[in-house]
Amino acid sequence: MRVDIKGVHYQITDVTREFLNSKLEKVAYADDYIVDLLFTLTKDNSDWVAEVNANFRWGVSAHLKEATFNLHESIEKLIDRLDQKIRKEKDKKRDSHR
Repeated sequence: MRVDIKGVHYQITDVTREFLNSKLEKVAYADDYIVDLLFTLTKDNSDWVAEVNANFRWGVSAHLKEATFNLHESIEKLIDRLDQKIRKEKDKKRDSHR
């Protein structure tokens, strides 16, 4: 699984990169299912917007977005939603093979 991180109106720091990588351990089980994750972290006025495009091996793409007042909170919520989406797509894929 390839992970790309892009900042818009924000320079990605090592602390942010390490925080995101530590949170990605929660979805490490999905290495076989995901081709790449493309993260975009945006600073809009007083909000932080965290977005991810996930491309699955079977051709499905998912776009998830979270916005809060705190960057780390946005990332945590985004990873939780990503975990739910991975489980849902994995179940759909498994059900289609029955």
